[in-house]
Amino acid sequence: MHRLNSGILPYPLVVLISVLLSDCQQPTPKHPNILFISIDDLRPDIGVYDNPLIHTPHLDALAADGMVFRQAYCQAAVCAPSRASLMTGLRPDSTRVWHLGDKFRELHPDIVTMPQYFHQFGYHTVNIGKIFHNYMPDSISWDEPDLRPAPFARPEWLGRDGETFYVNAETQRKQKTKRDSLVQLRPNYYADGWNNGPAWESEEVDDSLYYDGAQAALAMRTLDRLAQQDQPFFLGMGFFRPHLPFAAPKKYWDLYDRDSIPLATNPFVPKGSPVMSMNSMYELRGYDGFAYLKHPTVSNISEDTVRILKHGYYASVSYVDTQVGKLVQKLKDLGIYENTIIIVWGDHGWKLGEHHSWCKQTNYAVDLQVPLILTSPNQPNRGKQTQALTELVDIFPSLCDLAGLPKPDYLQGTSFVPLLSDPDQPWKEAVFSQFHRRPKVTPDGGRYMGYSIKTKTHHYIEWHLWDAGTGMRGDSVTSELYDNLIDPQENENITEQNAGLSYLLSQQLKAGWHGW
Repeated sequence: MHRLNSGILPYPLVVLISVLLSDCQQPTPKHPNILFISIDDLRPDIGVYDNPLIHTPHLDALAADGMVFRQAYCQAAVCAPSRASLMTGLRPDSTRVWHLGDKFRELHPDIVTMPQYFHQFGYHTVNIGKIFHNYMPDSISWDEPDLRPAPFARPEWLGRDGETFYVNAETQRKQKTKRDSLVQLRPNYYADGWNNGPAWESEEVDDSLYYDGAQAALAMRTLDRLAQQDQPFFLGMGFFRPHLPFAAPKKYWDLYDRDSIPLATNPFVPKGSPVMSMNSMYELRGYDGFAYLKHPTVSNISEDTVRILKHGYYASVSYVDTQVGKLVQKLKDLGIYENTIIIVWGDHGWKLGEHHSWCKQTNYAVDLQVPLILTSPNQPNRGKQTQALTELVDIFPSLCDLAGLPKPDYLQGTSFVPLLSDPDQPWKEAVFSQFHRRPKVTPDGGRYMGYSIKTKTHHYIEWHLWDAGTGMRGDSVTSELYDNLIDPQENENITEQNAGLSYLLSQQLKAGWHGW
């Protein structure tokens, strides 16, 4: 039985030791290239994850040539903490990135990220799109940082998120007017004030008129160049859709009959859940027509609007799926597909009306579970799936193993490469996540940190008071327990009826990833 590191540090930071360049060996032709694809806000709700309605033929085809990880989880269900954890190989209590505004490079100037580490072993590293959090591309991590499609690379847009671009001219005008007024009131407004406008858009235009299509075209041109180099490449390709707003070419909306899209079967807050467990939907509230939204315990969205939102999400997923297909085909056309590791991951899940809510930002499985698809040279068991518990923090050591590089000893994940040979072998007994609930979005005005341990059968969440100044947890105030065998949607908190099991899981949660 494997007893593998898989959880949360109690409080202290990890001491990071950089790998010295003098200790690194130069790559040989056997080192594979890496195409590292992030898809923002993508939940495991595509064809290969048993959704027969959604159109994702390219991701499904990639999965048929690789491995699908059915039980993969993020370390925090919001962009910046999740991505900082994945890209450093450290968990949130070590990176100290707990919400969107935390910047790991300011907290740890000498930290070594995944592309930096691969660069030390001779990889040429390139970043296109959202790999780190939006306007924090961490340029020091890349040989070629933050490449942008020419039409979107204006100097005045460098602080702008890639998901904020619309095609419709009148929408653009209104968006800029509102943006200019916002930054006048607050010059440091989040995302430079551009994250406003309608929550969806459907224009009859070419893929490249929207940002992700333009990024895919740039990535294909970049692959033309990289394929001519002697050294292996690490290309980080970060797609912004299906992040809000759901703006995609009309042909992807036309793939779906809106009235046939099934709605969430559990549009209610989990029974017995504590007040700090749910997000306030502030992300959706920032878009036109949704300012009225409050906490999901009191807000409603009409069914017509719910159907438009879910339709837009599906259209956006299909749009990105096509862009992924273009990149995979480009590798084949260049003759380098067989020597390229391709990994596709979502940074967290996303609610589409489940738990009477939208967006992410909870410790529930619907927000923590992510898609993870891998194909690599000489990979056994192509087309297989594994139900083993895995985490995004496992990606760093796994790619090291697949590329033939030594693993840094400070990483807090576990390489899942053995699962490629034996997908059904005994594996991790638990995965760990957390979420920081701030006073301005908590109905009782409290500040909490919720720690989560997910096993094959149960999900236990413990909420603690949190001191934002010291980054230290205080007393435990409440807990949640869900039986995932009989209640996979996590609709009823049963911790009070199961005190013994809750205590056992609480002790395992306190032991954390290093206690297994």
